[in-house]
This record gives sequence, structure tokens and C-alpha cells, in this order.
Amino acid sequence: MVSPTEVDALRRALLLAATPDVPLGPNPRVGCVILDARGKAVGEGWHRGAGTPHAEVAALADAGSAATGGTAVVTLEPCRHTGRTGPCTEALLSAGIRRVVFAQEDPHAIAAGGARVLRDAGLDVEGGILAEEAAALNEAWTFAVSHGRPLVTWKVAATLDGRVAAADGASRWISGEESRAQVHDLRAEVDAIAVGTGTVIVDDPHLAARDASGRARARQPLRVVVGLRDIPEGARVLDSDAPTLHLRTRDPAEVLAALHDREVRHLLLEGGPTLAAAFLEAGLVDQVTWYVAPLIVGAGPVAVPDLGVGTLSQALRLSEVRVDQVGPDARIRGRVERWP
Repeated sequence: MVSPTEVDALRRALLLAATPDVPLGPNPRVGCVILDARGKAVGEGWHRGAGTPHAEVAALADAGSAATGGTAVVTLEPCRHTGRTGPCTEALLSAGIRRVVFAQEDPHAIAAGGARVLRDAGLDVEGGILAEEAAALNEAWTFAVSHGRPLVTWKVAATLDGRVAAADGASRWISGEESRAQVHDLRAEVDAIAVGTGTVIVDDPHLAARDASGRARARQPLRVVVGLRDIPEGARVLDSDAPTLHLRTRDPAEVLAALHDREVRHLLLEGGPTLAAAFLEAGLVDQVTWYVAPLIVGAGPVAVPDLGVGTLSQALRLSEVRVDQVGPDARIRGRVERWP
């Protein structure tokens, strides 16, 4: 049984994990609260990014000797492996912790199993408490380590008649200023942004995340150019504002495998219709963020080319759909259901 005090401590640990300055990747955000033998909170900590002490270690340091005989309340199952830092299971045992309460089971094949290690050592362990809240805190990380590839969000800005550019190729700007500001926020949250070589050659996008004043933000995604053609010298994606990777392939699965090897957890797909269609046909789009501008142009490239869908029963559908207004535009977000 988990006590109300432990549940309250876990809610506090979730807040700690969500500390605003904590990076969203490649590691999960984790918070921990230490309760002493009487149930009083005596220490807390959170993981501040790759290579820094894990939440349990930080909380134990904060608690000091008061942790002996106490309870560790943590948002993710304590790890049992040595990576950039040592196993949290060993740290908990060395500190004399007698009980562990955690939220989400660790889906990582290497790090998982900490609960078993602690139970085998004689500790009282309770897991799965507020697990959904903890998983939502690390949605992209949970997906990536569970599926062996990044979570893919497809971002589109189109007119009411589904065009991503006018007949003359002009696409700047279809969406309004408020929508573009949101996209920069989204870029700052993801680990990588992908476009095709055609988009780089024709549109020369910058793809870096910028603030309201137009300056590059401190956290930048990896800019990924997909395709066989060379990137032109002087292209804006080659500047120093953010790193750039050219993947000479047209296979979405190869793209995601290469990015997974680089610990990319969340990929934002910003390319044109050709790249979008390749990912859609491969079943490798997981979420959609679609900005609809109040424009009708009647001609120009469409957001998605022919996908071979002959009837509505074959259509790719979105679930958990949310619609809101952003300036003059409508934003539609949803999760992609698999092809029927």
C-alpha cells in the first residue's frame, strides 16, 4: 500500500522533474523526494540533463544522513546500469533506503530492472503509482526507447484548399505571425528537424529556433537534410546557428535509425509534400500539427500527393484531435492511427 504522504511526495517529484530549465532530451526528466523513517520530506532532487547526477543521487545528497531507513519516491524506476553516471540502485542501497515508491516503469532495455534489484536486496518496492502522469512528462523519450526510433511529428502550414504554396511557388508566409512563433517554440522542444534536399534547394530554409527578436535560441535542434543531392554552398542550413546533418537516403526508416543512434527522441518533419508522403506511406508519422490559414489560392502544390487511397475507409485518420485558434489561423493536432 502507498500512503497519502507518499502520493503527495510523488506529485512533488513530478513537479521537480518538470523544472523549466531541464532539457527535454536525450534523457528522461526525473524527480525524486526522500522521506525519512517518520515520513517527513528531508531531501529532493531532479535530473538536470545528460551527464549530471540522476534525481535519486541529487535527492540523497540533499537529504544526507536523514535518508537512512527512509523512502525514496521517484517518478521513474531507478536505473540499474552504469552509463555516464553509476546505477541509482546502488546509490539507494548505500544510503540505507528501506523503501522505494516509483511511478513509471523504465522501458529502456538496458536500464530497466532496477525494481527487481532493489526487491532482491530486501527493499520494499511499490511501482506504477501515477504512472500515466509520469509517462506523459516524457512522452517522446518513452516512445523512442519503447519503439527503437524517434517520435515523429509532422508540421504543416496550408491554405484552406490544402496548398502549401501558390502557383508561382511562393510559400512565405502562408501562416500568420502567431503560428510562426509557435513553430519556433516547437523547434526548441524537439531534438531534430527534417526537410528534403528539394526544400533546401528551392526555399533555402534556416530551420533554427529563434526567439521573438529573431535571435537564435540557446537550445537548437539538429537540422537534418534528407536526400541524395548535394546541399548548395551558402545554404542557410549550413550556418553556425545550429548543427546540420545530411543523410543521403530517401528511406524514412534509414533516417530514423540514424537519428536513433544519435539519441534523437523527437523528430519534427518540416519538409515538403515528397518527404511527407514518404514518411506517411512508411507508417512513420505519429503526430500531426497542421496550421490552416484563411487563404484560398486555387492552385499550387498540395500538402500531400497521391497516397494511393481510393476510398474513405482507406484514409489515414487522426485521434485525440484538438483544434484551437492561433491568430488568424486554425491549429489542428492529433495522433495518427495506423493505416487500416
